[in-house]
Amino acid sequence: MPSLIQGFEYDVFISYRQKDNKGDRWVSEFVDALKDELESTFKEEISVYFDINPHNGLLETHDVDASLKEKLKCLVFIPIVSRTYCDPRSFAWEHEFKAFIEQSSHDKFGLRIKLPDGNIAKRVLPVRIHDLDNEDVKNCELILGGGLRGVEFIYKEPGVNRPMTKLDNEEKNLCGTKYRNQINRVANAINEIISGMRAEQADYRSTPSELFSIVEKPVLPEKSIIVLPFENISPDPDQEYFSDGLTDEVISDLTQIPNLRVISRSSTMTFKGSRNTIKQIAEKVNVRYVLEGSVRKSTDNLRISAQLIDSVNDSHIWAKKYSGTLEDVFDIQEKVSESIVNALKIKLSSSKIKKIKERPIDNIFAYDCYRRAYPRIMSYNVDNIELGLKLLQKGIDIGGENALIFAGMAFAYFQFVNAGIDREENIKKAEVFVQKAFNMNNELAEAHFVMALINSLSANPDMAIDNIIKAYSCKPGDAEIMIWLALAYTFIGRGDFAKSIINECVKIDPFNPMIDSLIGRNHFYNGRFDLASDPLVEAYKMNPESEMNKFWKALVLFYNKRADEAYKFINKNINEPARDSWTHLSIFLKYVIKGEKDKLLLTMNPDFVRIHQSDPQSSYLISALYSFLGEKEESLKWLEISIGGGFINYPFMNEFDPFLGNIRGDERFRKLMQRVKQIWESYEVYCNIDFNKSDRSE
Repeated sequence: MPSLIQGFEYDVFISYRQKDNKGDRWVSEFVDALKDELESTFKEEISVYFDINPHNGLLETHDVDASLKEKLKCLVFIPIVSRTYCDPRSFAWEHEFKAFIEQSSHDKFGLRIKLPDGNIAKRVLPVRIHDLDNEDVKNCELILGGGLRGVEFIYKEPGVNRPMTKLDNEEKNLCGTKYRNQINRVANAINEIISGMRAEQADYRSTPSELFSIVEKPVLPEKSIIVLPFENISPDPDQEYFSDGLTDEVISDLTQIPNLRVISRSSTMTFKGSRNTIKQIAEKVNVRYVLEGSVRKSTDNLRISAQLIDSVNDSHIWAKKYSGTLEDVFDIQEKVSESIVNALKIKLSSSKIKKIKERPIDNIFAYDCYRRAYPRIMSYNVDNIELGLKLLQKGIDIGGENALIFAGMAFAYFQFVNAGIDREENIKKAEVFVQKAFNMNNELAEAHFVMALINSLSANPDMAIDNIIKAYSCKPGDAEIMIWLALAYTFIGRGDFAKSIINECVKIDPFNPMIDSLIGRNHFYNGRFDLASDPLVEAYKMNPESEMNKFWKALVLFYNKRADEAYKFINKNINEPARDSWTHLSIFLKYVIKGEKDKLLLTMNPDFVRIHQSDPQSSYLISALYSFLGEKEESLKWLEISIGGGFINYPFMNEFDPFLGNIRGDERFRKLMQRVKQIWESYEVYCNIDFNKSDRSE
C-alpha cells in the first residue's frame, strides 16, 4: 500500500532491536495497537513498515538489505528507544535511525515540519520504553540535533524500569501514564506531522522563482505595475542620476496607492537598457501595467515623456509629455502618479492624496544633491560614501536643515560601519544625525530604518524590531524595509512569521540580489540546512565579490556535511590576511573544518575578538563552531556574549543547530536557554501584527 504522499514508500517506519521484541513481544503488541488506533484516527488507510525479523548483527557483517533505503522513504520514523537501541554496533541504530535522519534531511520536506498549530516537530517520533543512561541520551540528541522528545511507555516503581504494558495500573506507575492513552498520543502525533507535510506540499521550494510561489502560473493582479527606468536622453550622460531619481520618486508615490502592487526599484533597475519587449517584462514580474518614459535635462530645462501600457493587449492607456524647469519636477512627478490613478480607476482618500503630494525636500537644488548622493552611499565603497556625505552637506548648506537629508547622513555613517571603518565612532555619528532627523520628523521611515540598523548592533533587538516596524508603517510597500523586517524576524527565531513577509518581497522585488540570501538564511535559522543551500549558493553566484556571500556559501556547505567542498571553496576564494569581518569568519571556519586548533589561536587577535564580540550573530556562529570542535569552555563563553548582545533565536539554539550538541548537556547551557526562552517568549507581541492590513489598504 503506497504512502499518502507521492514519492514516499510508507507513512510510518517502525525501527527496533530484535532483543526488545523477545519474551512478551512488546514491539509487536505495540505495532498492533498502534495500527488499530491509526484506523480510528485517519480516514485513509495508513501504511506501516514493520519487519518482524529485523537484522540485529554487528556492523562488520555488512549484512544490509539492499531495499532498506527505499523502505526508509517514509513520512514518520518511530524508533523504539530502549537501553540497547542506542548502540553504535546495532543495525537499527546505524542503518535505520542514523540513515533516516541523513536521508530525510535531504528530501523535499527535510527533517523538521511545521505542524498545523504553528509549532515545529521532527519527523522522528521516539517511543521510549526505558529510562536511559545520560550517555545514551546525549548520543541520541547529538544525532537528532536536539532534545530527545517523544512518547514514553515506561513503567516505574522503586527499583523497576521496564516497558509499560496494557495490563499495568497507571495509579501504581510512578510515571502516571496509561498504555491506551500513550497509544492515542502516538497516533495523534503522527496525524499532526503528516498534516503538516501535506500542507507544506504547496509551500516554498529551493529557488526564488519557485520557492515562494505555487506550481501553476500565478494569477495576474488586476492592479499591478512596473515603472521602467526613465531613459536619460540629455546631452550630458552624467544626468543619469536625475532620470534614475525620477524613477525612484514615481515608484515611491505609487507605493502609497492602496491595493496597487508596485515592483520595487532594485528589480526595476535590472531592466535598464533591456531589449525585452513590454509584454516579456510584464510577464517576468507578473504585472499588468508598464510605465515607461524618458527625461531630457539641459541646464534647468526639463522635458519628460511618459506612457502607460496595458501588457495584456499591448495597448497604450495614455501618453503624455511634460515641459518645464527643474523646479517643476515635483509637479510633473505628481501629474504622472495622478494619471496612473485615474487610468486604473483608483479612488484615493484625502490623506493619501496629501501623502503623495508631500515633498520631503522642498528646495530643488538640495533635492538634486540628495539624488546625487544616494547611489554613492549605497555603493559600499568608502570613497563614494565620503563623496555622498559631502553632497548631503552641500544640500543642507543650500536648503537648510532637512530630516530626510539628516537620515541620509546617518545612513552614510552606518555604511562606514558595514565597511568595517571605526565602528564605535561611526555608530555614534549615525545616532547623532538620526536624532536630528527625528527632531524634525518623528514619522520619517528612513530615520526609523537607520535607527533599526543601529539598534541591531547595540544589543537592542527589541528596539530594532520596533524601529523597523515603524519604518514599515510609515512607508509600506518599500521592499528594502521589508527585507530587513524579515531578517529581524529570522534572527529572533520567528522564521515562519518572516516567511510571510518574504513572500511579499518576492512579489514586489523578485530580482533583488538580497532575496536569495534572505531566503537561505531564513531556512538556515529554521534548521532547514538542506533547503538553505541552493539560495545561499545562488546569492554567491549573483554577487561573487561579496565576502558575506562567500562566508554563507562555505558555512551552509559545512552544515550540510560537505566539509571538503567548503574547505576547497574557502582556500580558492578567501585571501589572507583578513581585511573585513566576514573574511575573518571564513578563515576561522577553514581552521575549524580541518580541526587545526593551533591555527585558530592565530585568528583570535584583538581585532577579531573586538569586532565579533560586538556582533551577536557572529559571536553565535563562533560559539557553534567551537562546540563542533568540542571546545566547551570557548563555546559557552561566546554563546553568552552572543545572547548578551541580543541573539535570542531560542528554537535554533535549543534544538535546531546540530553543532551545539556538545554543550547542550551542560548545566550552564540549560541556564542560558532558560534565560533566552523568557526573552524569546516576550517577543510574541511583535508577532501579532497583520502586515496585510497596512495603511496601504483602504
